[in-house]
Amino acid sequence: MGSDETSVISHDVRETSKPDRNLALEMVRVTEAAALAAARWVGRGEKEEADQAAVDAMRLLLDTVPMDGVVVIGEGEKDEAPMLYNGERIGDGSPPEVDIAVDPLEGTTLTARGMPSALAVIALAERGTMFDPGPCVYMEKLAGGPGIADLLSLDEPLTDVIRKVAERKEVDPTDVRVIMLDRPRHEEQVAAIREVGARIRFISDGDVSAALFAVSQGTGVDLLWGIGGTPEGVLSAAAIKCLGGELLGKLWPRDDEERQGAIDAGYDLDEVLNANRLVAGNDVFFAATGVTDGDLLQGVRYLDDGHATTESLVMRSRSGTVRTVQARHDRPKLREITGGRYG
Repeated sequence: MGSDETSVISHDVRETSKPDRNLALEMVRVTEAAALAAARWVGRGEKEEADQAAVDAMRLLLDTVPMDGVVVIGEGEKDEAPMLYNGERIGDGSPPEVDIAVDPLEGTTLTARGMPSALAVIALAERGTMFDPGPCVYMEKLAGGPGIADLLSLDEPLTDVIRKVAERKEVDPTDVRVIMLDRPRHEEQVAAIREVGARIRFISDGDVSAALFAVSQGTGVDLLWGIGGTPEGVLSAAAIKCLGGELLGKLWPRDDEERQGAIDAGYDLDEVLNANRLVAGNDVFFAATGVTDGDLLQGVRYLDDGHATTESLVMRSRSGTVRTVQARHDRPKLREITGGRYG
């Protein structure tokens, strides 16, 4: 594997160790492992077990990667998540120094129920460049592709944004399609979207894959909108920095206690966070592997000869390269070398 020329600037203009290779190509081994482990739980109704299997496999591979990583977006605080918790140091401790966001299994319920679009996801950027959401679990999000990125706004009514998108695309608002999580908290906005004539595609879970869908060409989806997880917003921003387009987010406290906690911690709840604010790095890496079949990626498939196949997306912002990686895995050999943790 060849090396890429180093040209990275820290968000606070400090000189630090810099990624000088495509870490995304190493990260795809991590997401493949998580997907293979989680796939053994597809359709078995045990979302916690599926998530833990993905975490264990991801952690096993991350220790082998030459990097000094800090988990900014993880599985929770240390006392809530024994592995891949926020603030955990991972990698072998050698340069480069990076921030890491992980979702070992985006779509635990999707996996447990055997539904589409579950993913294993990871993103990396230079140390100190990933947004830490602190106490805020949710944010309002709006995302769209490069051709309409400048039209996106969380300060204007969504209906006005839809009309502008329709005008830019030279279509009627009825030809604009919005993808969003199917949640009661969205009912008022759903009514407004339908009033302007736009169409909605509801999803039950998985708004990282939905954000990717919204910014990719030829998907039939123009916008992602909704109130979803803040960690998923950071992961989506990392991917969008590689793919192009824009994601806007605004922190959405669930109650007065969370609101006050965010204010006390110094967060501006009126600030609109764009992709560059959520992931400020200039050298961002993103990898995702399908666990179950979806619109973007094929899920893990088991073959009669004891092998399994995976399909992954691998991206780097600095080069703008987006790869689709299809792999065939020898399950007995993987189980042998990993002590049966996945395969």
